[in-house]
Amino acid sequence: MTTRNWKIHPVIATAIAINAGILGLALAWSGDAVRLGRLLTEDGMVEWMQFLCFAVISVLLGYAAIDRFRRTGRVSLAVLGLAGLSLLVALAAGEEISWFQRVLGVDSPEFFRQNNKQSETNLHNLALGGASLHKVVLLKLIFIMGILHNLVLPLLARTRPALKRFIESLGLYLPPLSASLVYLLLVLLSHLLIKHERQGELGEMFGAVHYLSTVFAAYYLGLGYGGPKVIDGQADGRHASALFSLSMAFLLFVGWLLGAGYLRGAAL
Repeated sequence: MTTRNWKIHPVIATAIAINAGILGLALAWSGDAVRLGRLLTEDGMVEWMQFLCFAVISVLLGYAAIDRFRRTGRVSLAVLGLAGLSLLVALAAGEEISWFQRVLGVDSPEFFRQNNKQSETNLHNLALGGASLHKVVLLKLIFIMGILHNLVLPLLARTRPALKRFIESLGLYLPPLSASLVYLLLVLLSHLLIKHERQGELGEMFGAVHYLSTVFAAYYLGLGYGGPKVIDGQADGRHASALFSLSMAFLLFVGWLLGAGYLRGAAL
């Protein structure tokens, strides 16, 4: 299967522009603790953008699993892998906003009030010693998996095509090295240049946007991916790419509206 050049694709370019723009905004506000805090705080734009991206990724993966099943007529490892990823990302989306707890105005059960570092109804902030599960375990795991998936495996796959085919047989994919390097660079810059107790939220958002674009590009357009793609035909792919790029920009707008709305409501 022939593939196109990832470097010039508008979906990837849009994701990079969004992440670079948010980093630029954080840098511009780095001297204003109030503005920077509003950007990175709980229920701020960055956190809502993470939720929106995770939610869309989950839907994309779920639909790709259904499409793969319809094409093959059997429950293969690839179908199970896609379905499992869809469920995992859906769980991440729910965890990000504490399962709509603050949206619905629901109080945390007693267990979470006693054992959650933020007294929220979620698992990733469960107390583990003097810190939370998120800081002690999950952040380290995310870092290792991020380097492995975005740097180590793509580099190895360049000289070992069988490795790439094996990964894709499990329903997984490898992001393009060019997009991954930009993503990792932006995460590094956010840690070096932004000084805030919640600066890690930027890197998490960069990852959510990065994966939103590369999941769509791989499974739906077949870019850099050897398995069957959801969208057939170059013309359909071009139209879908343009619409998806616009949709990503719209998600950023919605995230800004939600963050502004919830922060204003909390101030009242």
